Amino acid sequence: MDNIEVFDSPGKGRGLRATKELLSGDVLFSEPPFAAVVFDSLADKICHSCFRRQDKLQRCGQCKFAQYCDKTCQSAGWKEHKLECGAIKAFGAIGDNFGKAPNENIRLAARIMWRLDKEGGVMSDMQMTSLDDLENHISDMPEDDLKELKVDIHNFLDYWPRNSKQHRVDDISHIFGVINCNGFTVSDQRGLNAVGVGLFPNLCLVNHDCWPNCTVILNHGKIELRALGKIEPGEEVTVSYVDFLNVTEDRQRQLKMHYFFDCTCEHCKGHIKDDLKMGGKEVDGVKVPEEQVKEVTEYSLQMLQKMDKARLEGNYHEVIKICRECMEKQEPVLADTHIYQLRMWSTASEVSAYLQFIDEAADYARKMVDGYNKLYHPCNAHLGMATMRAGVTHWQAGKIEVGHGMICKAYAILQRTHGPTHPITKDLEAMRMQTEMELRMFRENEYIYKSMREAALKNQPMNMMNEPMAESVKNLFRRQKK
Repeated sequence: MDNIEVFDSPGKGRGLRATKELLSGDVLFSEPPFAAVVFDSLADKICHSCFRRQDKLQRCGQCKFAQYCDKTCQSAGWKEHKLECGAIKAFGAIGDNFGKAPNENIRLAARIMWRLDKEGGVMSDMQMTSLDDLENHISDMPEDDLKELKVDIHNFLDYWPRNSKQHRVDDISHIFGVINCNGFTVSDQRGLNAVGVGLFPNLCLVNHDCWPNCTVILNHGKIELRALGKIEPGEEVTVSYVDFLNVTEDRQRQLKMHYFFDCTCEHCKGHIKDDLKMGGKEVDGVKVPEEQVKEVTEYSLQMLQKMDKARLEGNYHEVIKICRECMEKQEPVLADTHIYQLRMWSTASEVSAYLQFIDEAADYARKMVDGYNKLYHPCNAHLGMATMRAGVTHWQAGKIEVGHGMICKAYAILQRTHGPTHPITKDLEAMRMQTEMELRMFRENEYIYKSMREAALKNQPMNMMNEPMAESVKNLFRRQKK
């Protein structure tokens, strides 16, 4: 790769830096997974070859575990599944494992080790590190995680075929450690939902910064590292392992727990924007008393926990009830950038759209995006996705001018973060052209436009939004299970 190189980053170990000037939207590298597997919880809903979500899948006739779109996908996946197939079948015949497959960590570790045995640790000249050189952080793991690691290794040894090359326990432990701190989520065909986990060696070299100069996106089965702005030669390239929409203390705790380091970036050292994220409202230059802000903040946290519980249970009318009750107390007291209020607006918008309260959903979405614009980097992928969602919701509510403006802004962001060939960007481009055409009609004759829209909706009612997900692919860096 002629645009980046490996170097020793002060205080961080190995990292990557630019060797020439890079501009916003430039792709620094594109990398397929060294190995990847479908999540345990989605094993019967996702194709194990192309990672597409399908209503009807064809099951492998041998192991009865792997699922495929069709014979084409099954043939394409056979190279990786061949050894795995017999191992899953044998594992499911052992005592307590009867009829079961090993968990996703064990299946991924095995796929990695089979590929290592066959091809070695470096697949091509484009791979900048071997797996042996990646950090495993086993010595940093807390006691409970070490116990889980030992269980996984024990089950791995039951799973690993006797006729495959045998490995030392230390080598197996290293692979599990690498997966634990470097696993990266794999998304479905549209890039909206996490469906699996994979290992991408080059990506493992990219260090963290809470206000990074790059972003990572999955596009057609490969990860792309894309520049968010101008990067000078010699400047380290960074991505964020955690969502910036958390205060410094919470980001620091997540990074220490999951990635075993203390972040010393400028935003952490200066606690930048923490005052906005937990601040109170200001009316005519007068701030709401701190005690009142603290009281409503604590109340909001309790309500968020109640809301999450109702959401997991699929009780969406209860979710909306909780949101409305909480927002009634939040809005006179908390700043429009307070992260607990933003979470309420985000959830209320998504669930209201699902329940077809479209005008209400659009109002919440607008408030959410206004807050995000004051907190996120202007080219942040989360901001782009939220703006896209808000634009579509406004369009559905018949607010064509605001909707088109938001869709155009989202399109400008996603052109940089996702690129023009990503399925989401293509969908958004079609939506941008659609709303642009409708906006012209609206400006030429508002009455005729609204009449045509009402007639169209009457003849073809608006489809319900997808059921709200407990967690979308907001953070692609996989978290440890707790």
